[in-house]
Amino acid sequence: MKFVDEAYIDIAAGDGGNGCASFRHEKYKEFGGPDGGDGGRGGSVWALADDNLNTLIDYRYNRRFEAQRGEHGKGSDMFGCKGDDIVLKMPVGTIIRNADTGEVMHELLQPGEQILIAKGGEGGYGNLRFKSAINRAPRQKTLGHAGERFSLALELKVLADVGLLGMPNAGKSTFIAAVSNARPKIADYPFTTLHPNLGVVRVGPEKSFVVADVPGLIEGASEGAGLGHQFLRHLQRTRLLLHVIDMAPFDDAVDPVLQARAIVKELKKYDPALHAKPRWLVLNKLDMVPAEERAARVKDFVKRFRHKGPVFEISALTREGCELLVQKIFQHIVDTREAERPHVEVDPRFDPTKTAHAADVAEVVSPVDAVPTPAKRRAPAAKRTSKKGVASQDADVPTEAPIDPRFRNLDD
Repeated sequence: MKFVDEAYIDIAAGDGGNGCASFRHEKYKEFGGPDGGDGGRGGSVWALADDNLNTLIDYRYNRRFEAQRGEHGKGSDMFGCKGDDIVLKMPVGTIIRNADTGEVMHELLQPGEQILIAKGGEGGYGNLRFKSAINRAPRQKTLGHAGERFSLALELKVLADVGLLGMPNAGKSTFIAAVSNARPKIADYPFTTLHPNLGVVRVGPEKSFVVADVPGLIEGASEGAGLGHQFLRHLQRTRLLLHVIDMAPFDDAVDPVLQARAIVKELKKYDPALHAKPRWLVLNKLDMVPAEERAARVKDFVKRFRHKGPVFEISALTREGCELLVQKIFQHIVDTREAERPHVEVDPRFDPTKTAHAADVAEVVSPVDAVPTPAKRRAPAAKRTSKKGVASQDADVPTEAPIDPRFRNLDD
């Protein structure tokens, strides 16, 4: 399938149906009254993010999409039927712009996300709506409203965690094939990769990240040399860039340091924000360098290029050093996600990971504890006999209340 990351389309939501002006006509019903129904609402245009799609080729040749208009109202109190909506399936990562103004209308970033891009017109009112006590026979009706119409520019930016950057034949496709499930075209001539390739790298159970391989970049790409630099848009949503360097070029006159500097220069021309992303150097094809020269060549390259970030030595063909690089990449992605996650303050009284203090626990009262328990009745104090032989009670014990005569025992 051809990879298409740009498309221009015209969409039109359905117009609303017109209202109807009608009167009831039946035998022996001389003044039946108004019975004109409303028009139906026009269909709307929706966009759906489908993770099974990875190209906009469906919109390269079919550029006009119209929703169904609403039916007109009819007599006998019959309202018009609503027009059918249409759903346009697009790849995840699609940016929807207004082609006339350049304004970004929506971005599809989550699989299954569905958004409204053109609303259908409302239906018109029939004369039944205008009936009142002083207007028994209205002849008014309204027309349906027009649906929204737009000229859209669709742009696809793939969603990936890591992006591969480098000159043609630097070994980017070989690397993504070695560490992921992607199977891009690999050959020994320049510009083998003509469109971005995505690969999922499995680090462990439920541990993975996505790598994007884009076509090679050469000096002068901003002026149209090679394949240009428009495909760099697919790296703008990545968290990390891997700058792949060919340490064993076919021509001995080619200097890898000058090639690496040309890539950085073109990257800065395209987008300063993309140039500011974390970028790691990956020195590839070291298996083709003699073992006794490998250390000296790597040291010379790092010294002359003056790169401040991490540097990795690998061989994508033999997969030497790839496992360590994958582990470092995954750890960097995890740390980045944790840093981007918003911090939420948790009350220590309700934090299950911490043990609450006694003072904090005392403040939390459950509904059961809030119900007051009845006080226990104190046992009467022992009677003591006074000098006159009359039983007396302690002063702090209340005197027993007299018994109601109605409840006295009959035997007494």
